[in-house]
Amino acid sequence: MLQVSTLKFLKDLKKNNNKPWFEKNKSVYLDAKEDMDNFVEQVIEGFGKTDPEIATLHPKDCTYRIYRDVRFSKDKTPYKTHMGAYLNKGGKKAPTGGYYFHLEPGRNMAGGGLWMPQAPELNKVRQEIDYSFSEWSKILGEKNFKKNFAGGLGQEDLLTRPPKGYDDENPAIEYLKLKSFIVTRSFTDAEVQSKTFIKEIIKTFTSMKAFVYFLNRSLE
Repeated sequence: MLQVSTLKFLKDLKKNNNKPWFEKNKSVYLDAKEDMDNFVEQVIEGFGKTDPEIATLHPKDCTYRIYRDVRFSKDKTPYKTHMGAYLNKGGKKAPTGGYYFHLEPGRNMAGGGLWMPQAPELNKVRQEIDYSFSEWSKILGEKNFKKNFAGGLGQEDLLTRPPKGYDDENPAIEYLKLKSFIVTRSFTDAEVQSKTFIKEIIKTFTSMKAFVYFLNRSLE
């Protein structure tokens, strides 16, 4: 289970996002990082039994640095106020779909898919959805998938017109207009600190395995 102290560190960091405070509390950060790494390791071990492509990963392949790259940002705060892990068969930097966990007090979530692929990959996904729409619909309509991701696919990145080669009459048009293929599920702070949370994350990721595999198959 994730420790209360880890969430407290993130809350305190949000209030004190500066280098002097962080350096003074470096040991607290390292404890929180170790807690997150241990959690990710347990998720890999558990979920790897269901998805063998994940089983060989290590926490360092999945977790992100807490230090922000501020070179091109107006926001110059030096640290992220969350911790994240992306379980992807090729590692966190691979351009394929995967499973994501985001730890941030009041904004915890799990989910994944494929975020903002480049044009060639995006075209491949659209083509696969068009060709295999009945399979795609079945995956999105599966009971546990719908239960965990009741909001469906995120609509933040959406074309206003059909992409080239498709028209409004296409039965898959609402998905073909997407530029990302992402689902998310929120968790309360109490939930992420519960003893059953690892099992819940594994069940959540398991319910989206067919979704991730469909996306990655289209990229092959």
